[in-house]
Amino acid sequence: MYSEIVSFVRSYYNEPQAFIPLHEPRFVGNDRKYVLDAIDSTFVSSVGKYVDQFEDMVKDYTGANYAVATVNGTAALHMSLMLAGVKSNELVITQSLSFIATCNAISYIGAEPVFVDVDKQNLGLSTDALRDFLQAECTINNKNCYHTQTGKRVAAVVPMHTFGHPVEIDKMLEICQQFHLPLVEDSAESMGSYFKGKHTGTFGDFGAFSFNGNKTITCGGGGIIVTNNEKHAKLAKHLTTQAKIPHRWNFEHDHIGYNYRMPNLNAALACAQIELLDAFLESKRKLAMQYAILFKELPAKFVEEPMYAKSNYWLNAILFSDKTQRDEFLTYSNDHQVMTRPAWQLMHRLDMFKEALKGPLTESEKIADTLVNLPSSVLIKDILIQEQ
Repeated sequence: MYSEIVSFVRSYYNEPQAFIPLHEPRFVGNDRKYVLDAIDSTFVSSVGKYVDQFEDMVKDYTGANYAVATVNGTAALHMSLMLAGVKSNELVITQSLSFIATCNAISYIGAEPVFVDVDKQNLGLSTDALRDFLQAECTINNKNCYHTQTGKRVAAVVPMHTFGHPVEIDKMLEICQQFHLPLVEDSAESMGSYFKGKHTGTFGDFGAFSFNGNKTITCGGGGIIVTNNEKHAKLAKHLTTQAKIPHRWNFEHDHIGYNYRMPNLNAALACAQIELLDAFLESKRKLAMQYAILFKELPAKFVEEPMYAKSNYWLNAILFSDKTQRDEFLTYSNDHQVMTRPAWQLMHRLDMFKEALKGPLTESEKIADTLVNLPSSVLIKDILIQEQ
């Protein structure tokens, strides 16, 4: 089986011997043109036309009312949590099966993550597990949710759309409304993913996206906050720009601010990338469908998009029957110069979060011990390039 998978990947990418990465960026459109234009303009920092243009393009693409570009996805999530009202010594419910940036953003505020299990179909926060935890462990007092045992306020819920597969966000929103909890979507991996026809990140109070070098579209770093709340959007832009009050020469600041704005140089690259997002998504979907066919004949389960959703298939994933088989394949594929990797180390297994509150994490632990990500880069020949 292992050799069949590796052979398929090599054949698909037409690379008989060379190293095949997990997910590499593609710069095949207006990338150089826009970046050179930004350089020529001398506006290469957080002020420039491409920052505004990229925010408008993300608004148009996602359907959000407002978008605020940031220096990276972690900054976008940190700011979203702050604006959602999360404070030090409060609790934020999230998933243990996640990249550490989710918990880092919570920790920057001085808040504490609470880990709830994931759904075995979408790999993201389980609505059933969330409801069970809130009903069993929490109480409502004056429209605030408190963890009964510790007395700490539960300040927000942060699901992540794992590998681009949307969670059951409509049900999650209902639960959050019932328990008076802000919903902040960690949409770092889900640019181009839809839940019942609506883009991820636009259901909750905030959505935070990432444009890191390995994402579906990239500008090296970069992130963005989307929201439908005008007041929150204006405050996000203000706070991420060092909370400086606009003036032609005076330096006045009215809050503790953050140097979180996306530089114009990065935004220029982001504008070129989003122009090709639909083509990238089409190519990635073709690969996912080929993987799905391959694994119908092999004893490993391919992770397909949920029935209710359209995934961007950022990173394709398979589930083996046990950890031993997973580790054997990881060794074989990487020994043969085809990059594969396991899921992240579960957050509750890290020293920093071993004492965090948590519910049963049966599915999280099973998935983390058996999942492998497969090469998922866009195939260059799939992209139709037109002169701009």
